[in-house]
Amino acid sequence: MQVLFYMDMSHNYSEEAVKLFCGNFVTSKSSLSFFLELINGVIKALPEIDSVIRRFSSNWKISRMSIVDRNIMRLAVYEMLFCGDIPSKVSINEAIDIGKKFGTEESGAFINGILDSIRISLEEEKIIKPQTLTNTPE
Repeated sequence: MQVLFYMDMSHNYSEEAVKLFCGNFVTSKSSLSFFLELINGVIKALPEIDSVIRRFSSNWKISRMSIVDRNIMRLAVYEMLFCGDIPSKVSINEAIDIGKKFGTEESGAFINGILDSIRISLEEEKIIKPQTLTNTPE
């Protein structure tokens, strides 16, 4: 969430921004691969992820959401759409916990409301999980 927060604040979603972040914050070798998979996946699928969040965030434009909440939800939605080995409820619970820790008093409930609506729609197949990232270079 922190690297996405940094990138969102600086409006810089480049590989160099990820390298700069990693150069200033220690990431354990055991989690580096998963970290990079998540960050690169969110960046590549950002338009699709934001579209899903927008669809379920009644009366909230993504640009008006807190940067913390917005990026927590981006990570969770990426996991829900593209990481079939992570149960949606796990992604939601982690997002709520991170929101409570780094966001506002309302972040947990706000994040839960949107993500749970997305989870239900995925289960009811109102949202079709993509097979691959739509913006993946060929």
